[in-house]
Amino acid sequence: MATPEYTPFVFLLLLFQSGVWGVPVCQTPQESPTCGYKSCHATKPGMLNVHLVPHTHDDVGWLKTVDQYFYGDRNDIQHAGVQYILDSVVDQLLKNPDRRFIYVETAFFYRWWKQQTDDMQNTVKQLVNEGRLEFVNGGWCMSDEATTHYSAVIDQMTMGLRFLNDTFGHCGRPRVAWHIDPFGHAREHASMFAQMGYDGFFFGRLDYQDRNRRMVAREQEMLWRASESLTPPMADLFTGILPNGYNPPEGFCWDQSCDDPPIRDDPDLEDYNVDDVVTRFLHIAHGQALVYKTNHIIMTMGSDFQYENANLWYKNLDKLIRYVNQMQSNGSEVNVLYSTPSCYLQELHRVNLTWPLKGDDFFPYADSAHDFWTGYFTSRPALKRYERISNSYLQTCKQLEVLGGPISRKGPFGAGDSETLKKAMAVAQHHDAVSGTEKQHVANDYARKLANGWAHCQVLVSNTLSSLSGSSAPRVYCEHLNISVCPLTETMNVYNPLARPVSWPVRLPVNGTAYSISDAKGKVVPVSQATAAVRRGRGYAVNELLFQVQAPPLGYSTYSVSLLQNGPPSPPSPLPRAPTAVQNKVWVLWYNASDGNNSESIQMSGAYIFRPNTSTPFIISKTAKIETLQNSVVQEVRQWFSPWVSQVVRLYTDSRALELEWTVGPVPIGDDLGKEVISRLDSSINSSGVFYTDSNGREVLQRRKDYRPTWNLRQSEPIAGNYYPINSRAYIKDDKDQLTVVTDRSQGGGSIQDGSLEIMLHRRLLYDDVRGVGEPLNETSDIYPEGLVVRGRHLLSLSPPAMAADTHRPLAQEVVLQPSSMDFEKEFSGLQAVLPPAVHLLTVSQWDQDTVLLRLEHQYQASESKEHSQPVTVNLQKLFSTLDMLGVSEMNLSANQWKDEMTRLDWKAESGTHHTGVTNQLCLLSPLGCVKTADLL
Repeated sequence: MATPEYTPFVFLLLLFQSGVWGVPVCQTPQESPTCGYKSCHATKPGMLNVHLVPHTHDDVGWLKTVDQYFYGDRNDIQHAGVQYILDSVVDQLLKNPDRRFIYVETAFFYRWWKQQTDDMQNTVKQLVNEGRLEFVNGGWCMSDEATTHYSAVIDQMTMGLRFLNDTFGHCGRPRVAWHIDPFGHAREHASMFAQMGYDGFFFGRLDYQDRNRRMVAREQEMLWRASESLTPPMADLFTGILPNGYNPPEGFCWDQSCDDPPIRDDPDLEDYNVDDVVTRFLHIAHGQALVYKTNHIIMTMGSDFQYENANLWYKNLDKLIRYVNQMQSNGSEVNVLYSTPSCYLQELHRVNLTWPLKGDDFFPYADSAHDFWTGYFTSRPALKRYERISNSYLQTCKQLEVLGGPISRKGPFGAGDSETLKKAMAVAQHHDAVSGTEKQHVANDYARKLANGWAHCQVLVSNTLSSLSGSSAPRVYCEHLNISVCPLTETMNVYNPLARPVSWPVRLPVNGTAYSISDAKGKVVPVSQATAAVRRGRGYAVNELLFQVQAPPLGYSTYSVSLLQNGPPSPPSPLPRAPTAVQNKVWVLWYNASDGNNSESIQMSGAYIFRPNTSTPFIISKTAKIETLQNSVVQEVRQWFSPWVSQVVRLYTDSRALELEWTVGPVPIGDDLGKEVISRLDSSINSSGVFYTDSNGREVLQRRKDYRPTWNLRQSEPIAGNYYPINSRAYIKDDKDQLTVVTDRSQGGGSIQDGSLEIMLHRRLLYDDVRGVGEPLNETSDIYPEGLVVRGRHLLSLSPPAMAADTHRPLAQEVVLQPSSMDFEKEFSGLQAVLPPAVHLLTVSQWDQDTVLLRLEHQYQASESKEHSQPVTVNLQKLFSTLDMLGVSEMNLSANQWKDEMTRLDWKAESGTHHTGVTNQLCLLSPLGCVKTADLL
């Protein structure tokens, strides 16, 4: 049996149906003779070919909500109406077959499409089949790259691409990834795009110093080697940097929101300006050609929510192309044409050049010396946490939908679905959603959509559990255990979405003083003063019942809880000891945020920008009031640094990590200064200015203080310029020790001092940073009108570097896919056997009636773990306990193309490599034998 090459991700469609061979839904019609690369206009050899790309950038929420943007509501905030853009563009494309347009955000297009008549839908299909309307990127949204977890990104891309695939077939499949607006770019995103079958990737933002160097060296187009584990070219992706962000050249914007004059081409009129327009355009084109490598350049003709009146754009673009190309008869060597990113990419491929290699990522991003976009790594920490636990609950919902069968969607508790939460989660991945860079009312709308999705999934989950347990008793869902609020019933269950058993601590709010728990030992401890204060009337339990649960893979366990002693009312929490200087290596500090009153720069801290006004953080208190607890379940030290900052240090019995629970807020602003609150961990590790952060929760990259791998950095912000996104974990190490921090949401952080890690927890700011959002990041709520209170957890582990990955990898997965506490009966596991430690079950989701989408990944990087970075075999025939597998069909990562039909453009790279070699493989045993694995993530 042949051994496949290493692939951390394996993507399959499993077919389940008693006695019937099913076929997955995936349209692969005969290719139209004119769509895709075949639809491109001819270029002219020997000339400078200028590819004009008409486009609109439609944020899936930012200054307005998704709904407001689609309908054109609240134009007093921003004039934008996506439905009118699509109406207008289609009308104008029909008037001239030479015209082209690209569209990106499937969340908006899906809505518009559902409102169209059959005739209009057929018209649009024809435009797509002829390549006149082309989809690029094609995900539900254009996701953020710093604060998103790879599993959620894959889900949202799959949703958007599946709609395009089902609706338009082969001609609807994007060839190019298009991230023109995110504020920095992650290596893992490039790796995912490569494994989704994209031929290239274009973006608009990168650090100003990096751009300047690349312009001089003509290296604005490159081959991004996006994985240290995958054999090239599995994760290689051609990547191009657009010349004007994503805007048109200066003076050539012809939207209703623009002020540039139209082309006035009547020679009898006094204001005739064709000669001036052509001269300026040729000057810009020749200048742009000097900083790119080929005789092809690209110009983005559009911007935010443009083309609502597409006639303005196309009428002037038609003239621009005609008059510039007429100059060829006078010796001009510039040829202008309507184009798309894929057509431009095709011409770059035909040139057959050798391209520079890129092995790291594009973080952090700065657009000026004091303007580092590293604040949004932490902005809106409560929303970031809600998005993360919503992702976990969505995976539980999708799994139980499969395990429960049709009754899960329509059962004793009514009609439930996973689609509502899928769409809400997909929207939340947008680069102005989970990033925290939206207006407050938009952030509230994202949270509302997620809550609505939870409600739909809870009905589905209740139906499934009723079917599996044989009981239709009402279900209780504990959504507020972080503040010890949950109705207690006689049975308590935990569902585990991971494919291996987990041991998980549970803390239930109770008023009694003694309880018996089936199959577990529990202890009652008083609710902390911080928890009681943060509830604000949402719960009144005075104690917490602590016990450790064991949950089977893809299953749940039942624990009966019985009151043994009610007794007199529990006394309040013990009074803290007298203030004591705690020799603590975990500090909570803050930076005062810049208000722009600075001799070096007027830049303020805001939703995007992190700019402290000093390089030294302020210590909230060198002393802390402390309270200690110790029993057979947990050792706990509760610390109060101030009325608005507290911390609990916990060590559970047999735990692999120390838990730090932090509670911050309301952040005081009485001194008229915004504050950036951090947790700093100091150690004796000799880190030598080097630390490590994950990329979207998957592979880990090395970072070095005041250093960039691809240019000589002139550091102008010693704190903000050394902050990086931490999606799930970060660590420092030397030859003997590795200190790893696992986070429960995306946060920003760095290693400013040797042996130290700092992670930003909360931000409250009093000024807008002038990047468009138009309001300060000063969060309040009905419950916390004086300022938002946020609670979270960090898990700390200290181990020899050779063994560290074996601890922090599974820890990070447990935090991302945490068990769900709910009330039901019996014990159940959806798997026949536990998956090997190196294998993570990433996706189990209903695809159609008889087909299930399954993703498995080898989750260790090459050479990361001596034990687990090795080949692994998984027997799919013996995987599930309730499902019969009759066949396997392999697809690409995004499930919109059969794997054996996925072909990508080949590119030649300069000598040198960032590839470290491949040691691990994943073989899948199925009815078809050992299925060859894909060139996936």
